[in-house]
Amino acid sequence: MKPVLSLLLAFIFITTACDKKSSGGSEVSPPSNLNINAVVSTDNSGNVSFTATATNAVVYLFDFGDGSNQVSANGVLTHKYVSSATYTVTVVAKNSTNQSISKSITVTVKMELSLAWSDEFETAGAPDAAKWGYDLGAGGWGNNESQYYTNRPENVIVSDGTLKIMAKRENFSGSEFTSARLLTKGKYAFKYGKIEVRAKLPVGIGTWPAIWMLGNNFSSVGWPASGEIDIMEHLGRELNKIHSTLHHPGHSGANGDGGSTTITNTTTEFHKYAAEWTPGFIKFSVDDVVFYTFTNSATLPFNQEFFIILNVALGGNWPGPVDPAFSSAAMEIDYVRVYQ
Repeated sequence: MKPVLSLLLAFIFITTACDKKSSGGSEVSPPSNLNINAVVSTDNSGNVSFTATATNAVVYLFDFGDGSNQVSANGVLTHKYVSSATYTVTVVAKNSTNQSISKSITVTVKMELSLAWSDEFETAGAPDAAKWGYDLGAGGWGNNESQYYTNRPENVIVSDGTLKIMAKRENFSGSEFTSARLLTKGKYAFKYGKIEVRAKLPVGIGTWPAIWMLGNNFSSVGWPASGEIDIMEHLGRELNKIHSTLHHPGHSGANGDGGSTTITNTTTEFHKYAAEWTPGFIKFSVDDVVFYTFTNSATLPFNQEFFIILNVALGGNWPGPVDPAFSSAAMEIDYVRVYQ
């Protein structure tokens, strides 16, 4: 329940609990005849206009069925949904003495998401500096990984219409391997919508490619308080098994919330890895097939802007040792698109 809702209910209770009668001395009638009317916008914007009426009601509490709620004194308001779905909307009508009546209806919303941001990787050379920065260095990155991240063209380049993040076995600044980690931190972040990445994954035991996001407040609150949305992770030792995971307080590291699916040809063909993100859920899919749905809520860190990260790690706690025969491999990305 949102703070404004709690405060309003507390105010009603305090001011009326001691006197269940009107000034004229008669009992206050409970609310009755609750009716709810919903008008879905025809412009595919997700807007739904609600009108709730009830006899003897002085306040209306709306639960929109997408993880959000709102209080209305007159029962009239408009709510914007961010995803196509059928939602169960519940309205509680209360009188001046906190007596209540409730009713639920279903609302079907159909939306058309529009492209909000993308990189199609059509310009050869270094990735677009207006869109991507880099994490540089070694040290394991919290997972005892073996690579040193660079921004050299040997490890990251755009060519022939794709971004290539290349992991290599080479001695570099004390590390046995090099690779790259790109991120949109400080350049682009978004809240809710759908992110889709078309990618072909590297081959080799010990490789750990990832397409993921961190909360925009990561620098100030740290991890896992910032939240982490792992859209795609793949371990070279588990060929074709795709993992999608959410990390947040109480559910971090190996205790993250997530699911996995097994597909074919991850290292030889491009596949679409996506996450659809709303106040009520986060759905993960491969090639438009949803395989894991997470229930979001206002108490979780997944209701703020997140930035995007692309990387290929080598070795570490989860992937295990790198194959001694490994020399190089690349994650190739056709595009990154965000729809809202």
